[in-house]
Amino acid sequence: MNFRKAFVGLAAVSALTLGGVAQAQNISIGTGGTGGVYYPLGGGFAAALSKHVPGMQATAEVTGGSVSNLQLIGTGKPYIGLSMVDAAKDAMNAEGKFKEKINLRTLLVLYPNRMHVVTTTATGIKSLKDLKGKRMSVGSIGSATEVMTSRLLESAGVEVKRERLSVAESVNALKDGKIDAFSWVGGLPTAGVTDLASTPGITIQMIDHTEAIPGMVKKYGNLYYADVIPKDTYKGMAADNKIASIANILVASADMSDETAYKIVKTILEKRDELKLVHKAAGEIVASNQKNAATPVPFHPGALKYFKEKGIKVD
Repeated sequence: MNFRKAFVGLAAVSALTLGGVAQAQNISIGTGGTGGVYYPLGGGFAAALSKHVPGMQATAEVTGGSVSNLQLIGTGKPYIGLSMVDAAKDAMNAEGKFKEKINLRTLLVLYPNRMHVVTTTATGIKSLKDLKGKRMSVGSIGSATEVMTSRLLESAGVEVKRERLSVAESVNALKDGKIDAFSWVGGLPTAGVTDLASTPGITIQMIDHTEAIPGMVKKYGNLYYADVIPKDTYKGMAADNKIASIANILVASADMSDETAYKIVKTILEKRDELKLVHKAAGEIVASNQKNAATPVPFHPGALKYFKEKGIKVD
C-alpha cells in the first residue's frame, strides 16, 4: 500500500513536470493588425515553428503592433514579438510609451519597414506641408506606426487632426472621405495599401518625406534612413516614393532559454523558402542583416550560438 502511494505520488510529480515542459514550449507571437505584414508573417513563423521544432506549439496573435507586442513580452508570459527598433529601444530604456524597462533580446533582424504616407489624388495633398490641419490617421494605438509618425510630423513641423486607426480601418476611412490621409509603416507590399490602390475610381498618392529624416535622427538616434518605395509596388504610383525606413526585429525576453532562442532562429532562417510563400518580405530576412549595428537591442545568446555555428559575423 505504501509502495502504491509512493508510485502514485511520483507519477503525479512526473506529470506536472512534463506538463511544465510542454507549456514552456507553447509560444505566442505578437504580430499586428490583419491589414499589415506582421500578422501574416507572424502566422508563417508560427506554422514553421510548430511544424519543425519538436514539442513546440506556436500561435500568432492579432495585436496593436510593436508597442503592444513589447508590453506582452514584459508580462513574463511566453511571448516573442515583431517590433520596429525605435519602439524596442524605448522599451529597453523605459521611454515614450513604456513606464518600466523591459529586458529584451533580439532574436533576428528581419526586413526593412517602410514609412507610407498615403492619400489620393482627389485630396490635392502632394507634400508633408499640405497635411497641415488635415484629418490623418497616424496608426493604431499600441503601434510603432504611431510612434514613428509622431516623430515624422514633429520633425516636419506639421500639425494634423489625428485619428488612430489600423491600416485596414485607415483605408476604409480614406475611401469614405472620413480622413484625408494616413500613415503606415510596414513591409512591401502591404495588403491594405494594395487594396486602396486597386479600388476603381481611386488613384493613390504617396507623399515623399525624406526631408524630415535628419531631424528625426538628431533627436531620436540613428534609427531612420532614406529609402524608396518603388513605383511598381502599388497601382497608380507615378514615381518612386522617397521615404524613411527603419529595421524590424524579432524580440524575446532576456529570460528565454538559450535552447529555445536557438531553435527559433535556426527554424526561421533555414525555412525561409516556406515563409516566402506566406509573404515575400520573408525573403529579406537574411544572414547578412544580422548585425549589432542594425538593432539597439543586444542579440540573445541563443541567437549568437547559431550565428557562430554558421559563420555569421554580427560585428
